[in-house]
Amino acid sequence: MNADEFEKHGIEMVRYIANYMRTLHTRTVSADVEPGYMRNLLPAQAPETGENFEDILKDVEKVIMPGVGS
Repeated sequence: MNADEFEKHGIEMVRYIANYMRTLHTRTVSADVEPGYMRNLLPAQAPETGENFEDILKDVEKVIMPGVGS
């Protein structure tokens, strides 16, 4: 990732976090998943090459956010 891509994706992540903060009042207080839920959603081994930023954000929504309580 070069400096321009880093800046672009950094700005996108800040916007994602700001949107999360703006929508806290619409989110549940506690996570709706069981402890260890993420284990089955992750690959057994780390990838050989990096993913594109859009796929990483999709993983954040699909894998990480269900376990986050407000």
